[in-house]
Amino acid sequence: MSIISKIQLLGYRNSTRNSSKTINESLSEFKYASKIGKTKIFLSHKHDELAELDSAISLLKLIRSNIYVDWLDEGMPKATSGETAKRIKEKIKENDKFILLATEAAIQSKWCNWELGYGDSLKYNRNIAIFPISNSNSSFTGSEYLQIYPRIEFVYNNTVTRFIGGYFPQGYYVISPNDINGRATYTELEEWLSRN
Repeated sequence: MSIISKIQLLGYRNSTRNSSKTINESLSEFKYASKIGKTKIFLSHKHDELAELDSAISLLKLIRSNIYVDWLDEGMPKATSGETAKRIKEKIKENDKFILLATEAAIQSKWCNWELGYGDSLKYNRNIAIFPISNSNSSFTGSEYLQIYPRIEFVYNNTVTRFIGGYFPQGYYVISPNDINGRATYTELEEWLSRN
């Protein structure tokens, strides 16, 4: 699994956002963006990783996506309770896609793992993906179960060969786990998001 480094993701965010806005201002602004005609995504993440969250949202917003973030939901209970879990279940069902922003901290989070398990039962394997992010380009240890999920990765020009010859163009792809022949399917992120 090729993991996107946190520096790559933050670099993307910094190249696309208004530099005068704080992360909190940027996140609050996205909450009020138009939701018409967009693919709805439940974005599972670790709550204290705001820079990573804002960076992922910046990328997904460019691809006509409506991102659901639980702590920006005014209908969410003020204190975490069983009602929180019920509301999250409703939102996972309601959204078209489920993406786990798979940082090392998110993988250790009980809530993120619970959301992934619930998302798995409703969205597997066509409408679920992990977006692996690490402090370096290393792999996660102790999280081998993530290998069964499609993943979002950035592919550089002339690095991944197509079965039909040539290379995949540079960009973000959703990559399936290897099949029994050791082959993975690459789908451009924008195309994957447009499929229901």
